[in-house]
Amino acid sequence: MSVRVLLVDDQPLVRAGLRVFIADAPDLEVVGEAGTGAEAVRLARETVPDVVLMDLRMPGTDGIAATRAISAAGGPTRVLVLTTFDDDEHVHAALRAGASGFLVKDMALEEILGAVRVVAAGDALIAPGVTRRLIAEFARRPDLPPRPRGLPGVTEREREVLTLVGRGLSNAEIAGALVISQATAKAHVGRLFTKLGARDRVHLVIAAYEAGLVSASR
Repeated sequence: MSVRVLLVDDQPLVRAGLRVFIADAPDLEVVGEAGTGAEAVRLARETVPDVVLMDLRMPGTDGIAATRAISAAGGPTRVLVLTTFDDDEHVHAALRAGASGFLVKDMALEEILGAVRVVAAGDALIAPGVTRRLIAEFARRPDLPPRPRGLPGVTEREREVLTLVGRGLSNAEIAGALVISQATAKAHVGRLFTKLGARDRVHLVIAAYEAGLVSASR
């Protein structure tokens, strides 16, 4: 069964390039295209895609507002932001709005398609290097300082796992760092989702930052 993708970007050439490339992937299909956030929200409601590849900067309703609206609908659709991270200080706002991850536009097309598959499978995509840049963006924002807080109900081992998630480690890497099985690492991450009310790994990264477990420098 194909992963259904909605392309959202105000540049027709970007959408055309992605559409052609996705057409060559047997497990992916484009179910719609939108050039504005408002159109994206409407098409997401009508086509119910598995993944929305969402640009952030668009005229009118931007990608952040569109992401918030699509996520708030509570359906199965997941939003994957596709942006130029170095130039876009609003990435963290998109994640808070419910995005399941983000990509930078200079990534290889194969990596973008791989990310779509990851998000469609219910995980989030956030690479270690991007994690550090995301946290650095939080730290630069005077209106969003770190808010160290307690983590009620979270065990010491789960705090260790959350710290490693916050640094961008995968379950396999967490297992190696803590000398536990990958299944055990996955179970710890799953419990953190429940205890912290996080939708996916992206939001665990935000929780780790807000709890003071990671910072822009580590």
